[in-house]
Amino acid sequence: MPDQLAVTAEPAGIDRRPRRALFLAGLIITVVFVNSCLFGLLAVLLQPGVDFWQGVLAVLYVGPVLAIQLLYFSRPAVRLDTRLAKGVLVVQACLAYLPTLHFDAALTSLTTLAAGSALLLFRPRTGWTVFTVFMAATTWILWAYDDTWLGALFDSITAIFYALVVYLLTWLARLVTELHQARTELARRAVAEQRLAFARDLHDLLGLSLSAIALKGELVHRLLRKSLDRAREELAEITGIAQRTLSDVRSVARGYRELSLDKESRTAVSLLSASNVAVRVDLEQVELPVKLRTLLAKVLREGVTNVLRYTGVEHCEITVRAHEGRVALEIVHDGTAHEDVPEETAESLREVTAEVSRHGGTLSAGPEAAGKWRLHAELPVPDQVEPADTALEQGPGHWSVIDARNVQWTLTVVFILFGLSAMTRAFMLTDDGWYIALIAGYLTALITLQLSYFARPNVRLRSRQSLALLVVQACLIFLPLIPLGHAWVSLPSLFAGTALLVLPPLAGWTAFAATAVGVVLIRIGYGTDFIGGFYSFASILNTGLMVFGLIWLLRLVTELGETRKRLAEVAVAEERLRFARDLHDLLGMSLSAIALKSELTSRIMDIDTKRASDELLEILGLTRQALGDVRSVASGYRELSLDQESRSAQAVLVAADVQVRLEIEHEDLPATVRTVLAVVLREGVTNVLRHSRVERCEIAVRRIGNGVALDIVNDGVENGRPRAEKPVRVEAPGSGITNMSDRVAGLGGELTAGVEPDGRFRLRAVVPV
Repeated sequence: MPDQLAVTAEPAGIDRRPRRALFLAGLIITVVFVNSCLFGLLAVLLQPGVDFWQGVLAVLYVGPVLAIQLLYFSRPAVRLDTRLAKGVLVVQACLAYLPTLHFDAALTSLTTLAAGSALLLFRPRTGWTVFTVFMAATTWILWAYDDTWLGALFDSITAIFYALVVYLLTWLARLVTELHQARTELARRAVAEQRLAFARDLHDLLGLSLSAIALKGELVHRLLRKSLDRAREELAEITGIAQRTLSDVRSVARGYRELSLDKESRTAVSLLSASNVAVRVDLEQVELPVKLRTLLAKVLREGVTNVLRYTGVEHCEITVRAHEGRVALEIVHDGTAHEDVPEETAESLREVTAEVSRHGGTLSAGPEAAGKWRLHAELPVPDQVEPADTALEQGPGHWSVIDARNVQWTLTVVFILFGLSAMTRAFMLTDDGWYIALIAGYLTALITLQLSYFARPNVRLRSRQSLALLVVQACLIFLPLIPLGHAWVSLPSLFAGTALLVLPPLAGWTAFAATAVGVVLIRIGYGTDFIGGFYSFASILNTGLMVFGLIWLLRLVTELGETRKRLAEVAVAEERLRFARDLHDLLGMSLSAIALKSELTSRIMDIDTKRASDELLEILGLTRQALGDVRSVASGYRELSLDQESRSAQAVLVAADVQVRLEIEHEDLPATVRTVLAVVLREGVTNVLRHSRVERCEIAVRRIGNGVALDIVNDGVENGRPRAEKPVRVEAPGSGITNMSDRVAGLGGELTAGVEPDGRFRLRAVVPV
């Protein structure tokens, strides 16, 4: 069996978080809003003297207002920047305030839905104005019908609290959808900007060179009949320009390419195993920026190349570790160095060391006392948490642009109102100054802890520190029960909601349920009746889910904002890789052929002027084709002709004194398949010209089963070695074979390359049709 390199495609992952988040957010919103309306409905139904028809009327008031909120304003797919939305808000507001005519202040919870929705519909200044008007009307109703000023104050603070929660929960849930949908647009714009950079690079790098080749080619064509010496000088310049430009193309292609650390490690294992080296690879999965991953992959590639230059290597260990904000790559082996280290080896190692230093890292390589050789590279890992990108307009409406400060400010107000509501409740239960001071102290501590730690979107909540602070929060909530007794006023829903964030799901929901049941039992123990116990349970359920939903959605929005930036970086990296691949595949052969034909023309100029003239015309044709390829790469579109590429390959090989047998047998193929096979053919022929001493080459395209196969077989051996009867090991695949493998794998096919038992080198690509 020949040594072979095989690459197959891998399916890409799908981000299902936004869909799960929307389901959970919708569930939280439904429970919270239904509970809020249920409180008011029960207050009406439990009033003395309320008959059946009055109960039906209350349900008819609550039902439409709640339905508008859940089925219209809380649906992320509904556009809120329309006249229809504003009309629906007017209807909802009228239905929310009409119950005052029949039930006094019992159904004011409906007005909080309308006030929260107003903030969603209008721009900030108008929205907060309408919100203030709605809440002023609600407060007036509460103060007009409440028996005590403390009761009116408590209800007013609670109403403002619930209105802001309506706004935040709905806004954050919509942002999850908006961010998920905006990722594609952000990536598209980032890629478009990257393509403009490509076009500039191509114009600066290749435009002048190819134009110079075309002009000099026409000049040589005219000089053939006038001055062969001068024509020969111009041809030498054409050859030099083509060779320098080809070198520049490879340099740019390498610069735009993003290397994969995982792929490089697999390649390293393959190469070392083929050299009878026992390899152990231990790569810790670390989230790294694109540039850092690429640099580590370069170091790994250079280190493994260096290992292969040593003698007597039996064992090699490759490890990647992350610790305290730094990532380290180590390559350790037991080989001994050659007496004379090639200058290119030392130079390449110096280049990698310099690049690592530019990124703030260190690289050391050398023998150890234990007789082993160690390469150690260490790099700092930049902070992965970056502020969300607010520059990209994602759509109409003020809520479609992430304003972190606005969200954080509103969330701070919500938790402060939560604490003030509890403090007002304490004044209603006791007038003891020491009790009031104690309650004020621990409520202040609870709100401060919540805002300074648990409500911060960048804090790691699944950590020992978070678990310890959750215990502190529980102590602040439940320990005051001992001295306060019946006057105990606390915020147990803070603990219930935060537990869902800090603890694993099963433990979190267990703590949530235990908190709710425990508070109900405590209330009943101090004389609360069944209705009071039910209100306590429903209140903890409501506010606990609010706490969880607000913090969780805020964290998710922040995370998705960062994910958008990472996905845009990935899209740009993929576009850079595509550009590098196209640049190498489409221009490499053309420039190689121009250089080759220029040298050939220079040799035959004195012998056969007619053939030299024909070769010059082909040089001009190749130059025009290269200029067309430059425009194709820059514009992002390229469809190659398989027939045209096969004829061009035959002409180039014949010009290099290679006997060619061409067999193209295929029916109509899809454009994508034709293009990929043409690219593989072009790159394969380029490799034949670059690496092998070839006398015969066979190129065949045949249909096989449900696919098509391209074979390029030559009688040379890679790297210019003489032909051998025994199979030889294929050296490390270069960028050309990697490019072809990626293209073929992208269509679900497979590419193999290797030396066969008869000493011939075969490149084979099989693509399903």
